[in-house]
Amino acid sequence: MPNDLIVTGATGRLARLLRPHWPDATWLARGAPWPEGRGGTILNLAGVTDPSGPLEDNVTTAAAAIAEGARRGARVFLMSSAAVYGQGMRDFHEEDAPAPLNAYGAAKARMEALASGAILLRLGNVAGADALLGRAAGHVTLDPAGPEGPVRSYIGPATLARVLGHLFATPSLPRILNIAEPPPIGMAALLDAAGIDWSFGPERAGTIPRVGLDTARLQAICPLPPADPARMVAEWRAA
Repeated sequence: MPNDLIVTGATGRLARLLRPHWPDATWLARGAPWPEGRGGTILNLAGVTDPSGPLEDNVTTAAAAIAEGARRGARVFLMSSAAVYGQGMRDFHEEDAPAPLNAYGAAKARMEALASGAILLRLGNVAGADALLGRAAGHVTLDPAGPEGPVRSYIGPATLARVLGHLFATPSLPRILNIAEPPPIGMAALLDAAGIDWSFGPERAGTIPRVGLDTARLQAICPLPPADPARMVAEWRAA
């Protein structure tokens, strides 16, 4: 992990899960000034996921990170999202055209359009940072999208920290990388591993049954373990 790592979005759920793994990084909350210095690495986690929030912040915060990276000669990584892809019955590859289905995905797609020189990380769901585990309280109701509920590409927070550290240390990277552990898993498996009671609710219009990421490009750079709900839950609880 580089000692000159700057991470924006310090108060977000994802940042709180990553922070224990990177104690020497500089963590910037919203409105904090950029530190002095030259070079280094900037990871932009700042943004808004709440559909009722100012989603354009996903664009403006990324633009600020790109500008600061250019000013200080730093390498810039922008955290994008699997939401830019939309939905499909096969795993999405980085070369697939974005087709977001919601406003958050559209905002991330606009963010990616800014990214001259930055590396785009299209992140799947992070165990504990999404609403499934991170906000679970008592009983959880899943959309009946299949026998395992909605299927998503997931990654544990400790595994994510390791993968990102490896990418920061790799001098030459593709412009776009999917970030997840293969294969995609059903949300029911994560809830079972966490011992959280759940049941299926009624069918809902607009349910996205599957968002899977092809991680062959990432695994050629940083080999990943097979997706294991029990390990992902343990990583979340440890964080």
